[in-house]
Amino acid sequence: MSENRQHPRKAIATEVGFQIGDGPRTEARCRDVSLGGMFIETATPVPYGTPVRIYARLPDMPGEALIEAIVRWAKPDGMGVQFGRMGARETHGLTVLLGGT
Repeated sequence: MSENRQHPRKAIATEVGFQIGDGPRTEARCRDVSLGGMFIETATPVPYGTPVRIYARLPDMPGEALIEAIVRWAKPDGMGVQFGRMGARETHGLTVLLGGT
């Protein structure tokens, strides 16, 4: 299978939350992450193209980061999301999480 990702992914298991529109927050688990997106393990994945808000704790950030994303694929045990535009703090937190400086 061909790898089409722009950013290499790193296996990281951590708790995250996601929200669709003004709906309730759903607690889930991140299985892998890159600067471009993540796979979220959840029993309630949402369809391709759905905008989601991701809530995650990132290094060097007080509280939770909020990252806008869009679902790029889904399967019964989760979904892959692509991050939208992020601020400098979120980008830095993800870089540190991924082992950068």
